[in-house]
Amino acid sequence: MKREEAVDRAKTNMLEGKTINSLSRLFKVFGDPTRIKILWALNVHELCVFDICEVLGMTKSAVSHQLSTLKEAKLVKSRREGKEVYYSLDDEHVKEIFETGIVHVSHRCKED
Repeated sequence: MKREEAVDRAKTNMLEGKTINSLSRLFKVFGDPTRIKILWALNVHELCVFDICEVLGMTKSAVSHQLSTLKEAKLVKSRREGKEVYYSLDDEHVKEIFETGIVHVSHRCKED
């Protein structure tokens, strides 16, 4: 393929601005180590805030703040059981994004 054709194809298939902005915000949420730890813990099993605090060795306030960000990004969901609120990954797409990222970084680490 000639350079001009490649450029034209890239221009023609460029994502819309709204999609680019949404994707950028999503990846920013994944850009925090604490949120990655929370997602990993929830990838293993549904947990309440107290359990997440214990797993991460963090305060309830700090964990709640991160969970709020993850909920806003629709990466986690919650359900109430009595006085406890349990968190889990929002859907299978979140698990797939997370697992694909792990495969990618594992592959890159082997090359380095």
